[in-house]
Amino acid sequence: MREWTTNTVMHSYPGMVALVTAKWNGEQNIMAAGWHSYISYDPPIYGVAIAKERYTHYLIENSREFAINFVPEKFAHYIQQSGMLTGKKHNKFEELKMEYDQGRTVSAPILKEAYIAYECKVMDQRTYGDHDWFVGEMTGFYKDGALFAENGLPNWDELSIPLYLGRSQYMLANKDSKVLNLYRDNS
Repeated sequence: MREWTTNTVMHSYPGMVALVTAKWNGEQNIMAAGWHSYISYDPPIYGVAIAKERYTHYLIENSREFAINFVPEKFAHYIQQSGMLTGKKHNKFEELKMEYDQGRTVSAPILKEAYIAYECKVMDQRTYGDHDWFVGEMTGFYKDGALFAENGLPNWDELSIPLYLGRSQYMLANKDSKVLNLYRDNS
């Protein structure tokens, strides 16, 4: 039975986890972020919530740019490990053997394994509670078109997406998942 409470009840999962990359002054890092969103399509704007104590926060705050990367199931360990190791003490790219290119409009790394990636330049930063919301103008995009159908949706025969459930558990959106088509053409 549902009950009312004054205690915080968090339920935003399952959801996609973004791998946020940043680089400043010769140092770079990657972190897993569950709280992120498209904010505007035209112009393209993306936002991500990052706690102030995170090393990536420091890098973004100084560089004023970041990248958002989404990886398939095969690289879900990047998500898990990027969320568990601190960039202050670990070079996650080396330890996890991540391959990347430098962005074209930002200096943040773009994961070679990302099927979608966004380059973003910070246009706003605001504190909300225990996180800062970084809002980025999207200045470049990457997409592995072979993993998507003509309608723009994932080609589930080619792509399996890890969805974070919480507590280090994931489920997969893939060809075995049930897809509901609720659109009804009543014309």
